[in-house]
Amino acid sequence: MLKISGKTKVLGLLGWPVEHSLSPAMHNAAFKHLGLDCCYLTFPVKPEFLRDAVKAVRALNLAGINVTVPHKEKVIPFLDKVDKEAAFIGAVNTIVNQCDKLIGYNTDGRGFMGLLSESHISVKNKNVLIVGAGGASRAIGYYLCQSASKLFLYDIDKKKAGRLIRSLKKINNNVFSFSFQPSAFSHQLDDIDIIINATPLGLKKGDPLPVDINLLKPRHVVCDLIYKKTKLLDMASKRGCKTLNGLGMLLWQGAFAFELWTGKKPPVEVMRKALVSNI
Repeated sequence: MLKISGKTKVLGLLGWPVEHSLSPAMHNAAFKHLGLDCCYLTFPVKPEFLRDAVKAVRALNLAGINVTVPHKEKVIPFLDKVDKEAAFIGAVNTIVNQCDKLIGYNTDGRGFMGLLSESHISVKNKNVLIVGAGGASRAIGYYLCQSASKLFLYDIDKKKAGRLIRSLKKINNNVFSFSFQPSAFSHQLDDIDIIINATPLGLKKGDPLPVDINLLKPRHVVCDLIYKKTKLLDMASKRGCKTLNGLGMLLWQGAFAFELWTGKKPPVEVMRKALVSNI
């Protein structure tokens, strides 16, 4: 049990809804392990109150805040500064209160690369496919286009995918669109090494699969950013594919945020244990 005092630094999560979040368990376990006088709470903030909530971070002298849906993009105008990576991604998931200056960061992309690293998966000289062109795709694409041989993107909304491709090409010209037309899909998938589902498909029972399972081969690595085991991962595993869920990304993005707030090396295994025990 955390001991709360008049000196306790408060951190937390802004989102709507946030009741389901595993972040309090992860961060409070880390604070306790390192003996830091900090506590992490959730703050359910309706969209219309976001400006007031950000003002409260400063007014109440909160040490730092995570930001989750639906506020990651809309919070930016209310901050004093946004780092280069978060500015490119167009979304902030971590705010540091530095002497009453609110500085925004995005640790999602680094979190995904942390997941790949701990799983001993390198994207160097590999072709990677991201299904979905939302905020998560933009965050991980920022890193993948700098590391992979080729990065392919697909979204059912072709204009949305096109915008993200054009944006990522400003970093590296190795970004391409991917066709899910039956005549092209099988051939194109032969050239793919790593497949990443960055859509919400799989959260609800009965969701369609984001890729055709029958075309997967044992050499494929299949990742799902959803942190629970999904039908996609279950079926890909049965076809001999190496699979990864999004729990490691959640862990590492939290670990990088922890370091930004505290300046200390995060106790990653303690944080992992807290996540796993609260799923």
